[in-house]
Amino acid sequence: MADKITTSKEQSAASATEISGINRRGLKQRFAEYKRKPSSMILLILVWMSAFITVAAIGFLLIYVLIKGIPNLTPDLFRWEYNSENCSMLPALINTVFMTLLSLLIAGPIGIFAAIYLVEYARKGNKLVSVVRITAETLTGIPSIVYGLFGMLFFVTALKWKLSLLSGAFTLAIMVLPVIMRTTEEALLSVPNSYREGSFGLGAGKLRTVFRIVLPSAVPGILSGIILATGRIVGETAALIYTAGSMAVVAQNLFSSTRTLSVHMYLLSKEGYHTNQAYATAVVLLILVVLINFASDFIARKFAADTAQQ
Repeated sequence: MADKITTSKEQSAASATEISGINRRGLKQRFAEYKRKPSSMILLILVWMSAFITVAAIGFLLIYVLIKGIPNLTPDLFRWEYNSENCSMLPALINTVFMTLLSLLIAGPIGIFAAIYLVEYARKGNKLVSVVRITAETLTGIPSIVYGLFGMLFFVTALKWKLSLLSGAFTLAIMVLPVIMRTTEEALLSVPNSYREGSFGLGAGKLRTVFRIVLPSAVPGILSGIILATGRIVGETAALIYTAGSMAVVAQNLFSSTRTLSVHMYLLSKEGYHTNQAYATAVVLLILVVLINFASDFIARKFAADTAQQ
């Protein structure tokens, strides 16, 4: 027994030595390649520096917001009614949830079905497809203030919805629609054609193949687009000031004027008298976005696991 244990230890030590030798040879080969091509070494250094600067900037912002905001989180900030003394963010928090859900309910189905048509039903080389893609990419780069002015002119003034939850939701839906559509399109394109061919070979029709085979496989990519859209909705300020208003009350109906967390934080910091409460609002907003991301990631993994089992 002791001989077997000794032998296994010797084998593990030998394997570890062999692995370290392979790693050393690999490092030597890399350094030799970098000597032959100094530009590769420079590019590698630039990549590492960019990654470090990005992580450092995000870490600094998070730590700064948490340090400034957590000490100012008090029970008064979660009162049901807002006034100039407590600066409660609870109405804005509830309105943010309403605004996000309503915007996604409007933009989500339209963006997903549009992507399904572009990928699964439109003919290759169709000019309409190229026009839609170019338009979607163009809309993605338009500043949010332009969407806000459009929403004010069309939804608030022309349709006479006034400053309301519905006007803000439709404006945000138009804003995030290109993001959802393009990410869904890329997710559908990433599904192997063998899945479709196998489904057709078993006798399934086009519609059944799309909704039972292709869409479940593309759910993780679709959810990534919804996460991006949610982050933009939650953090949007300029468009909502012109369309949803700034009333610090819980929306009673779709035509009530509201303010979201981002608008609430902007107004508090703009006044200059409630800066501490603005930092506390930023902490809650950050936590809300993180929770949404974790929930979406959990749902995506569950869908992926269920698809793999099927």
